[in-house]
Amino acid sequence: MKVFLAEYSVCNDPELAPEGAAMLAAISGSFERCGYDVVTPERPDFEGEIRRLAPGCDLGLVIAPDHLLFRYTHILEGLTHNIGCGSMNAAVCANKKRTAEILSRNGIAVPPAAGEGRKVVKPVAGCGALGVRLTEEEPGAGEFAQAYVEGEALSVSLVGSRVTGNVCEFYSGAPPLLLAVNRQEIAITDDGRFVYLGGETPVHPDREEEIVSAAVRAMNALGCQGYTGIDVIAGEQIYVVDVNPRPTTSLTGIAAVMGEEIAEILVKASHGEAPAEVHLSGRVRFDKNGELCRL
Repeated sequence: MKVFLAEYSVCNDPELAPEGAAMLAAISGSFERCGYDVVTPERPDFEGEIRRLAPGCDLGLVIAPDHLLFRYTHILEGLTHNIGCGSMNAAVCANKKRTAEILSRNGIAVPPAAGEGRKVVKPVAGCGALGVRLTEEEPGAGEFAQAYVEGEALSVSLVGSRVTGNVCEFYSGAPPLLLAVNRQEIAITDDGRFVYLGGETPVHPDREEEIVSAAVRAMNALGCQGYTGIDVIAGEQIYVVDVNPRPTTSLTGIAAVMGEEIAEILVKASHGEAPAEVHLSGRVRFDKNGELCRL
């Protein structure tokens, strides 16, 4: 069996490449331990490499910045079996403003619209903390603003299952599999930029059940499949601040403490057969480059 793992940043985005390389190493190592031959892009022409290599593989997964994920996943879906989020759901999540509106309409707390003074300005089509800043300035073209909410920065790592129909694949409706709750280390620079530094996993914060419930409801509202990271702020309410329908850096830590193989989980979930639970042993701190420190 061959699996095609297409990670965009390693060949195309020097700023995100260390994080991308760490995620790719964690996932490819898991597939190799499960007996798969791993195929990865060899050239910067990412679309060309998908079209060249995916047809010869049994499975495929795209890891790319959210605003690019739809396009490349859509191509992959026509060439091999996708074990990540479906392209249409990824397209919805890529628009951060629209995502917040959908979540709010479904009764899920998101940071309110910004008023006067200090606010969080984000790209509408962004990736992680890139371009996010705390400022009194009004958002520019391609940006929107939300109120700054105080609280603990966490993420919830989930895997959603899908079922396969005659002509398409879609969210199965089964409860997502909880991998872990992760603490995020995020700094704010002197000029107001948010910088992601890494995190710690697994953690068991106060209101953990409420935090996981909010993440699961967000994932269900958006119909995400495969590995999905839900970023939350646990403050006066549990605010969902971002939904990433792809592997995130937290996976590097989770893979180090999880008894199961993420490769096997992703493959089973892509056929609607994800396990009911995973088993974590120990705790690790990880930086954005995937370097681990056991705690």
